[in-house]
Amino acid sequence: MSLASTRTVFGTFSVLTLSLAVPAEASAAEQPTTYEAPENESIIVTGTRETGKKARASLNPIDVVSSKDLSQTGQTNLRDALMQILPSVNRQTQGTTVGALTDSINLRGLSPNQTLVLVNGRRRHTTTNIQTDAGPFRGATPVDIDLIPLSMIDHIEILRDGASAQYGSDAVAGVINIILKSSDHSGVISNEAGAYGEGDGFTNSFNLDHGFKLGSRGWLHAGLSYLHRDRTNRTAPDIRTGQSNSKWIGDPLTDRISAAINGAYALTNSIEAYTTLTYAHRTANTFQIYRLPTTLPNVYPNGFSPTLGITENDYAATFGLRGHNLAGWEWDLSSTYGGDRTNIGMTNSANVNIYALTGETDTSFRLSNSASQQFTNNFDLKRSFKPSFWAFPINVALGAEHRFETYSIGRGSYESYANGGSQAVVGVQPESAGTHSRVVYGVYGDVSTKLLPKWQIDVAGRFEHYTDFGNTESGKIATRYDFTKWFGIRGTVNNSIRAPTLAEEYHTSATVTTTGATGQLPPTSPGARLLGATALKPERSVNFTAGFVLHPLRNLDITVDGYQIDIRDRILDGGTYSGALAVAAYEANGRTLPSNVQLSGVSASYLTNGANTRTRGVDITGKYKIDLHQNGTLMLDVALNLNETTIRHIGTNSLGRSLLNAQQIAYLTTAAPKNVLIFGGTWTTGQWSISLHEMRYGHIFDQMTIQQGTNAYSSSIFQSYTQHARFLTNLAVSYRPGNRWTVTVGANNLFNTYPNKVPYAASYYGQVKYDRYSQQIGINGGFYYANVAYRF
Repeated sequence: MSLASTRTVFGTFSVLTLSLAVPAEASAAEQPTTYEAPENESIIVTGTRETGKKARASLNPIDVVSSKDLSQTGQTNLRDALMQILPSVNRQTQGTTVGALTDSINLRGLSPNQTLVLVNGRRRHTTTNIQTDAGPFRGATPVDIDLIPLSMIDHIEILRDGASAQYGSDAVAGVINIILKSSDHSGVISNEAGAYGEGDGFTNSFNLDHGFKLGSRGWLHAGLSYLHRDRTNRTAPDIRTGQSNSKWIGDPLTDRISAAINGAYALTNSIEAYTTLTYAHRTANTFQIYRLPTTLPNVYPNGFSPTLGITENDYAATFGLRGHNLAGWEWDLSSTYGGDRTNIGMTNSANVNIYALTGETDTSFRLSNSASQQFTNNFDLKRSFKPSFWAFPINVALGAEHRFETYSIGRGSYESYANGGSQAVVGVQPESAGTHSRVVYGVYGDVSTKLLPKWQIDVAGRFEHYTDFGNTESGKIATRYDFTKWFGIRGTVNNSIRAPTLAEEYHTSATVTTTGATGQLPPTSPGARLLGATALKPERSVNFTAGFVLHPLRNLDITVDGYQIDIRDRILDGGTYSGALAVAAYEANGRTLPSNVQLSGVSASYLTNGANTRTRGVDITGKYKIDLHQNGTLMLDVALNLNETTIRHIGTNSLGRSLLNAQQIAYLTTAAPKNVLIFGGTWTTGQWSISLHEMRYGHIFDQMTIQQGTNAYSSSIFQSYTQHARFLTNLAVSYRPGNRWTVTVGANNLFNTYPNKVPYAASYYGQVKYDRYSQQIGINGGFYYANVAYRF
């Protein structure tokens, strides 16, 4: 990080510290000499194998987000709610094809594939719907966290640190552990409705949960969530017609229902059976670019906008036994089976080449059906020893994991891929269809203790064997020293070897516009080999963190954690070629293109170990609770993430050409803000609560594909674009007419702020107003809502 960035870090920290501390109005004599933790402080289970560890005593940087925190954001998607709370959580602004139909999330600007998601401490399966849109996360198959019902979430623990040695090699950027509700009584029913300032995107969500006793020895908690969201449209008028024919830039039409059951039953005094079940069903569709009436006048005399749709079923089931008396060890034996199945299709489309040959064409197509499945078995042991030769307890945890993974993709209907395929998105051809699988075996060990009364240490190691990539080893050392009860320093160092996902190895996709085509080829396919591709290698990373925790006042908490993440052989979208060579690559894979496609508008790429990167940053958080006596309480909070990625080395392919072009470099280094600040507070008095927060996103810099003129569709010359810093204001006002009812009205992006408009040269037919590939603010503007909740 540069000297200027360092000054910014400490200057900002000083201002934030003062802003939090000023309202205290307490003299030094009135301040407590030691910090006393509140009795209701959060107990964490993530990042530690110890029992009863409290969040502020953690050796790792960790955030705990409660269900109340999530509901106060007014967001109906878990992904978007977390983004309003944690500045280190981000996503791509907007997808336009298949990627728009899945909700992915990332930490610290890294790939969604580098964040591990757990549910109740158990690995969650990933989506089968790969991110096919161009942009920084092309090729990612993340966990779709929005398929977990919001109604069932008790709290979420976000470990902002590499944890591969503790949980698995894909925990490079951190771990998100979603903890489900477990009470045996009470519940909440709520309904929220809202829309965007443009008058579209009407959203209606319904959430219900309740706990039940299972006799005197068990409990069960069940929940249900439903969401309906209309499309949004942020497409500018089409310069070909002068009208708003196209409506392809915006959020898809979505209907989603999800349910979950969490329960346990004591079989004996020392053995408990438990289960967690989740299921979600989603349908969504989004428009593609409008085709003029001249494209196929006998079929679509008024032109047509192909509609891309998905039907998805997602499920997971965990069954386990746990106890606390196996030769003195606490033990946990469990099996988790989860999967995601999608059917992707196209309506209101056509195969123009087949129509030219036969005078007929299908108008609806099956593009693909795909599935990912994961069967995971875990056996965990932990125990605390108090040996005579050591002054402090030694906590030991051991475990083993067996994981069977499959990824399959089925071909589309014949006309979806034959003779150029369907308009907009092309179906999967038989040569690309297939089922792929692997087995992963893993063992780990974790030892934690104190070296001195104020000095804690935790050492973990993990060994995994992949049947397709061989062995991986990872280790982690975390330590913390508390100088006083109100000040401590902490730090970690860990490494990871992340094997490519099955989807990264085998997925293929193709998108056709009215003038061109773009696609991603499997790295080992003949077409990709023609473009210089080689088989993917595992990523290797080293992660350092160092920081401090500060509690100078009873109700004031401040944390500062700096980090550095070095990734070697990072898996990226690269090896991009355009023109005749791209066409030759498609043909080598047995794919033809529609007759209306221009040679200059054809491009192809593949996933590759494209670069070595270094990500550096600082996370700063602060919370201060002020007692206003008869005027209630005021909770102030602030969170800042400073993040910068640099490229240390760019690889070359087998043809001797650089794997990354200027656009792909920008996706890595400048398409995400280098700073995100969230600050504000919540004032509660009597039956009223007012929450006001400001979010500031730093500027981004992108290299956009040129759409007009002599350099149109070039893969080497781009249009520079700067998106200036933006402030968003979020406001929520709640009223409780009784102990059980809560009525809330609010606004996310109260003042309807939008990004800068993109240069005209980078706007496809003048329709694109905003940069869709950046990771800054969204493109929909302000969202205004009302929510009613009843606790019973």
